[in-house]
Amino acid sequence: MAEFMIANMAPLMFGALVLFLLFGYPVAFALAANGIVFGLIGMELGLLQPAIFQALPERIFGIMANDTLLAIPFFTFMGLILERSGMAEDLLDTIGQLFGPMRGGLALAVIFVGALLAATTGVVAASVISMGLISLPIMLRYGYDKRLASGVIAASGTLAQIIPPSLVLIIMADQLGRSVGDMYEGAMLPGLVLTGLYVGYVVILSIIKPNAAPALPPEARTLRGLKLMLRVLTTLVPPLVLIFLVLGTIFLGIATPTEGGAMGATGALVLALARKRITMKLLKQAMETTGKLSSFVVFILVGSTVFGLVFRAVNGDLWVEHLLLGLPGGQAGFLIVVNILVFVLAFFLDFFELSFIIVPLLAPVADKLGIDLVWFGVLLAVNMQTSFMHPPFGFALFYLRSVAPASVKTTDIYWGAIPFVCIQIIMVALIIIFPNIVSYGDPEARAKMEQSEPVDLGTLMQQQDSGSGSSEQKDPSAELLKQLQQNDK
Repeated sequence: MAEFMIANMAPLMFGALVLFLLFGYPVAFALAANGIVFGLIGMELGLLQPAIFQALPERIFGIMANDTLLAIPFFTFMGLILERSGMAEDLLDTIGQLFGPMRGGLALAVIFVGALLAATTGVVAASVISMGLISLPIMLRYGYDKRLASGVIAASGTLAQIIPPSLVLIIMADQLGRSVGDMYEGAMLPGLVLTGLYVGYVVILSIIKPNAAPALPPEARTLRGLKLMLRVLTTLVPPLVLIFLVLGTIFLGIATPTEGGAMGATGALVLALARKRITMKLLKQAMETTGKLSSFVVFILVGSTVFGLVFRAVNGDLWVEHLLLGLPGGQAGFLIVVNILVFVLAFFLDFFELSFIIVPLLAPVADKLGIDLVWFGVLLAVNMQTSFMHPPFGFALFYLRSVAPASVKTTDIYWGAIPFVCIQIIMVALIIIFPNIVSYGDPEARAKMEQSEPVDLGTLMQQQDSGSGSSEQKDPSAELLKQLQQNDK
């Protein structure tokens, strides 16, 4: 039994984690508990030395000192303030009037506003709840199909997952060791293409089934002519200025993502003050929610650090590499299997959990296969969007259910989400087939991905056996562990 556990410590550790998650234990504590328990078991079996946990404080303090993660509370606070300042309501009302004469105009307005909210808030919950409260009753009042209305709102809200300043892109950049600015720049075009696919679906459906997405009746279009144009300008200019303030400065290299987030949070406060909609109660709620979400992220990151330290010490990273590098088809085979895996896991885990658990295991393999990690991160981020839309566990569906009227059944929300999940899967396929969709300011890195040759598995195994290809050599905590073991001897 002891020999079996020593030989299979890595798969046992991963299997135990999956089991804990399926039983519903909090992710942060499941990760940390698995790391500590299997670390103690490894010491008892003589596989690990007690000195392994001496590397843990350095790693945890490294999390606390990570400037990149500071962007998360800034962007979260910005999104919450904007959501409560009435910007979404004004945008939906104005764009709905602009597109009202068209079939499906309200649905198109929801998609357009969803993209704008995504570029200013970066928070899925805020976008879905805002549009669910404001636009769903109006769409139902004017005869929209319940499934189409609920599906459009949920899908448009999830655009905050891929359109910068997305929180998942910040986490992805941290886990992949890449620049947040590059991740933002690389994700911008895929986000816009996905928005265009949503628009195309609504337009086609409004032609095939005109009764499912009727135009607004004349009496509902209260703004016309010059009055409408002025309203569009006054409503659109402030969020567009804020988008440039946040994203433009990051793309131009003027500000770091953390500085851009700070400017965005300040800009959101200014907009709320200008609308005279900010109160101490609103400010307190936004700060409390920001604190909770930031603590949630840090606790998961600490748990994944404990798990990752022990998992690498039992050669879990090499086990994953051998498993994935042995797949047929080279890069294509790896990408297909990985995306299917992420899609299935998204039924049970949200994007934070997937980013902290799965991405660190996949990134070294992708890098050895010559896949550009920024491109890989954007691809996974698009795939992880489905975690919000999967019936029956999608969080966007839960958010919408919490604010939808009783006339909209839960089954309507689930069936309405399925076409948009299919569109998201098509977007994943488009990125794989046309990798230049993900474009950012490092052409050499993209050329590396496109021109790389398939990895020879035999050569790679020989390099790992000789110690030249082991990812453990690149791990600072592993080096520290070796030094501590030598000192003990």
